[in-house]
Amino acid sequence: MAVRHYTLDINLSTPVDSASVVPGLLSIFHEQELTETIHDTNGHGYLATFVGKNGRLVVLRVHSHGLVTIDLQCHEDDNIAQLDNLLNALEKKLKVLLNGNITRIKRLPALVRGAKVDRYWPTADGRLVEYDVDEVVYEEDSAYQNIKILHSRQYGNILVLDGDVNLAESDLAYTQAITGNGRENYAGKEVLILGGGDGGILAELVKQKPKMVTMVEIDQKVIDGCKMYMRRTCGNTLDTLRGDCYQILIEDCVPLLKKYVQEGRTFDYVINDLTAIPISTSPEEDSMWEFLRLILDLSVRVLHPKGKYFTQGNSVNLKEALSLYEEQLGKLSCPVDFQKEVVCVPSYLEQWVFYTAWKK
Repeated sequence: MAVRHYTLDINLSTPVDSASVVPGLLSIFHEQELTETIHDTNGHGYLATFVGKNGRLVVLRVHSHGLVTIDLQCHEDDNIAQLDNLLNALEKKLKVLLNGNITRIKRLPALVRGAKVDRYWPTADGRLVEYDVDEVVYEEDSAYQNIKILHSRQYGNILVLDGDVNLAESDLAYTQAITGNGRENYAGKEVLILGGGDGGILAELVKQKPKMVTMVEIDQKVIDGCKMYMRRTCGNTLDTLRGDCYQILIEDCVPLLKKYVQEGRTFDYVINDLTAIPISTSPEEDSMWEFLRLILDLSVRVLHPKGKYFTQGNSVNLKEALSLYEEQLGKLSCPVDFQKEVVCVPSYLEQWVFYTAWKK
């Protein structure tokens, strides 16, 4: 059973003594049959917990630096109207007790913890986002990762890999950005997609009648889930591994890239949809940075002299990680120039950076 967690914060212009606040609140707690326990804070304000027979728990803190916080936890099936009345009564009483000393009152919607459907996912820069997710439509553990596809009333179905929001059916902006935002002509061209198991890039490219698109995806289970539950993204392109102008290879792209380098094979476009830039800022120590450098180097080596390389970056707020990535672009065995573009991807709820690179 899930737990609902309510919060009420009151910022004060000057600190207060708990003796001027707590006694006025006790009658409200007692009316709810909540039993009080006072805890020693070693001089750091006042702390008390109130426990009810129905499993409710209230934590009241009067902080020594001018902040009063109330946390209320209850079971998900508790009476929400009663809980709202309790919080309303506490807020109303505190306004009277602290009259003239309040600078801000903040009451957040309940955080639902331990629910069957997890609605909370962090952004790349560490902020918590609550999605309007109401159903897990697909979940599998492959040899490589945990795969979930969640239904959102706002964004459609959302692909989540190892807890990382990858792409929603609403995110055409992502697909357009990583393919050049309409500035490229793919007709008659040879294209290599690294990753892209959701099928979005492939579906957009085949509309332009390329000569051949080769998509290399290591995880068959990603394709299996997306062809069933991400149809607004992939259309019917994932229904078969080979079409008139595309082929899907289920394998690790690294050995294949090395093979292409040995054979001297080149592509007009290489689109890297494997992973975002690592958040770690220690590129010499992090294995993900090592993998990224390898993919970068191999991708540029199979690029036609006049070809282009497209990839996602990361959140625009991760400036240090983005700068480190740009340093890696300057260290490739084959020198490149690059440009970047910032795009709003709907389900990410943050601005996202995309890169285009080409041989000098």
